[in-house]
Amino acid sequence: MKTKIVLLLALFTMSLSALAQTKKVSILGDSYSTFAGMNPEGYAPFYPNDRNDVTKVEQTWWSLYTTAKGYELEKNDSWGGTTICNTGYGGMDATHMGFLSRVEKLGNPDIIFLFGGTNDAWANSPIGEYKYSDWSDVDCKSYRPALACLLDKLKTLYPYAVIYSILNSELKEEINESTRVICNHYNVQLIELQNIEKQNGHPSIKGMQAICDQLLSAIQQ
Repeated sequence: MKTKIVLLLALFTMSLSALAQTKKVSILGDSYSTFAGMNPEGYAPFYPNDRNDVTKVEQTWWSLYTTAKGYELEKNDSWGGTTICNTGYGGMDATHMGFLSRVEKLGNPDIIFLFGGTNDAWANSPIGEYKYSDWSDVDCKSYRPALACLLDKLKTLYPYAVIYSILNSELKEEINESTRVICNHYNVQLIELQNIEKQNGHPSIKGMQAICDQLLSAIQQ
């Protein structure tokens, strides 16, 4: 009996220790999640920018969020101007810089934020058809199959991470509805942003705070 009590106490202590560990957050994103010096070398950051009032990394949505939660940033793999699908602006081949080419670079996170789709909408990238397996290179040139492939890879590569998809405000409904359908298929919580103040098309200080606040409200862990 005494041995059992000791074992139970040990397990309880280990459980408390695991809960107390700082959660690690990784981001797979575009310009909305960039900041100079915080993304891999060679990527194109938008922030800081003389046409936007966000000048400090502490003002970014992800810094505000991790600070509020007491989390640690594991990896911010965000690249300005990138699309989820492999078709970028002007129909360019974006395979080398798209989200699918960077999905394996997120480290060992407990939480993953996927924040994309904005450039797919702005670039008028092909939408394509819903497809949930056997994706070809041609399939991944379009938004729907590329997003499905991306979520499948995220779930496979990071089976112990919780994945959240963030959808920008003021995008065309074709992107919005496609994202809803695909996230629902993969049981990934989608957080649709509302009323995000922007300067030069990108979140301002107020917009960044609004993103953080909406994440804190939407995510109940």
